[in-house]
Amino acid sequence: MAEHVMRLGSASLAELAETFEVSVMTVHRDLDELERQGMVRKFRGGVTAQASNVFESNIAYRMTAHLAAKQAIARHVVTMIEPGSSVMLDDSTTALAVARLLGEVAPLTVVTNFLEAIKLLAGAPGIRLMALGGEYHATHDSFLGVACVDAIEAMSTDLAVVSTSAVSSRYAFHQEQEIVLVKRAMLGSAVRRILAIDHTKLERVALHRVAPLSDFDAIVLDAGTPAAAVDELREQRLHVHVAPM
Repeated sequence: MAEHVMRLGSASLAELAETFEVSVMTVHRDLDELERQGMVRKFRGGVTAQASNVFESNIAYRMTAHLAAKQAIARHVVTMIEPGSSVMLDDSTTALAVARLLGEVAPLTVVTNFLEAIKLLAGAPGIRLMALGGEYHATHDSFLGVACVDAIEAMSTDLAVVSTSAVSSRYAFHQEQEIVLVKRAMLGSAVRRILAIDHTKLERVALHRVAPLSDFDAIVLDAGTPAAAVDELREQRLHVHVAPM
């Protein structure tokens, strides 16, 4: 239902009930939950999709979007991680896909502010887990703010794996200031930096610049990326990897 509303931009309750062959009462309940998650906004008789910069930050949306691409990217990123090294992961679901595979290259020290990754890695064999604190944001399921940035800046890791919501020909962007500050701190505290993004993030911009693409030691894309986009990035002498599906 969320995907339907986002594709059309808006819909009436009657239309949704007919499309999904459920009662109007059921539609009301589902929309109440989607509104609670920040993905839609209800009005009398219908619903509209929130602006993309709102729902794309929402953890409920991100956990289900472009899963095959993220998994392929994660498999490739893991081949770039040395056993015994320290790895910092941001609160992206692409980095979470990487976290799910880290047991393959343990032992590792893993640092993250993403609660889902913390729960996943807590007690995992061969993983020394360091959880970054700060103010908890339920929309992102992560810890952000000054305390989180301070904790990051007190560390130096071998590698940072981050993702962003938009990438132009020269910069990585994100729409939320609090997240940008944390990502920048992570990049500044790592010896090597990997940008892991699926092809839907390309040729887009958002409100805040995270970093120039030249700041990254590697950019890992999925096989759905148009060849012309890959060529354009490589023409800038960027180290681009295309992960096979």
